[in-house]
Amino acid sequence: MRSAVPAPRYTQGLRRILLLLTLGFQLGAAVSPDFAARRDQLRGMLRKDVVVLFGAKESEDLHYTFFQEPNFFYLTGWQEPGAIVVVTPAKDGDVLFVPPRVPAEEKWTGRKLGPDDAQAREITGFAKVLPTTSFDAELKALLANYPTLFTLPADANSPLLAKAAHGYAMPDARPFLSKLRMEKSPEEIATIQRATDASIDAHRAAWRMIHPGDYEYQVAATMVGTYENEGCQRSAYAPIVGSGPNSAVLHYSRNSRRMDAGEVVVMDVGAECDNYASDITRTVPAGGKFTPRQREIYDVVLGAQRAAIAAVKPGMSLGKRAPNSLYQIAYDYINTHGKDLHGEPLGKYFTHGLSHHVGLDVHDASDAREPLKPGMVITIEPGIYIPEENIGVRIEDVVLVTATGSRVLSAALPVDPDEIERALAQKK
Repeated sequence: MRSAVPAPRYTQGLRRILLLLTLGFQLGAAVSPDFAARRDQLRGMLRKDVVVLFGAKESEDLHYTFFQEPNFFYLTGWQEPGAIVVVTPAKDGDVLFVPPRVPAEEKWTGRKLGPDDAQAREITGFAKVLPTTSFDAELKALLANYPTLFTLPADANSPLLAKAAHGYAMPDARPFLSKLRMEKSPEEIATIQRATDASIDAHRAAWRMIHPGDYEYQVAATMVGTYENEGCQRSAYAPIVGSGPNSAVLHYSRNSRRMDAGEVVVMDVGAECDNYASDITRTVPAGGKFTPRQREIYDVVLGAQRAAIAAVKPGMSLGKRAPNSLYQIAYDYINTHGKDLHGEPLGKYFTHGLSHHVGLDVHDASDAREPLKPGMVITIEPGIYIPEENIGVRIEDVVLVTATGSRVLSAALPVDPDEIERALAQKK
């Protein structure tokens, strides 16, 4: 008789997908064993404490679709609304609470998994799946043995949690979750690469269609349509397409101006695919050719970016005043190359930080005090913004920190100004 052996991870994942298809659920709800491993990591950090996180609710605003709270997704992989997760010190004590099914509402929102569904445990990856109606009693029983409850500040104000955990300390769980989320697994890196590849395709599509006289929103629509057509669920952030004077506005997102010849256009647009974001910026000439002054400013920004990327390695820091600061490398380059119209150094026109982490959020959970480590994914994005000249230039790439240095995940999209001009000449 053959002994029972745990199914390989790919087999378990395939089984969950087949179950989801059978029950009519979306493929995106399939849960990987990696999520249980993440809960184990969190358990090891907190030891004798309970963690409670609330998933996002069903959207009641027709402007927005449902999107899971990132920390909740990170620990559970669960993509349906109204759920609650409790992570306990006991490895087999974790509980996923899901709302009881309401068939009348499912006519509008689609079939949901109920706590009584026969395959609820196998689909969710949790040994215990209970109805949210039992959350109060279950949590009170747990807190009789574990007096500290970690949660998110927004969840601490939930009437349900306030009732169940009245009188208990509820410290912030974010520092622990941020520490875990900063270092990406190979699967996470692959998903960020997918979002990055789709974003690259979006930028190339914009380059093929852009002409003086077009509107910024036409460029944005082309870019969003490109990565959504590749299966990405949404934009990682509101697309930024800023031409002329708008190029000098850091987070301009109105995208309503007509672009004219002789102007640069800042395109800061990235996709979100399977919950993971990308973040790419390129600055291109609307008319196909940089003016001498635009190229001069562009070359300074590009030089600063190259200097910073070359310095990326474990042990470096993102903070402006931190030891081994990548920001300082970029700032010093900008401040010692080129002048404004008044002969002043350009450092004062670099008015934002150089970098942030990328993951489930485009500005992903992080601890600024932590030095870089292998597996972290960051941006490198110097910029110069001179309103007086209607010139803004930002160049942004997604960079993976490796054991010995870095790898630019968005390297397939040109940054060299000559390459950009050649690409712009290849119109549809």
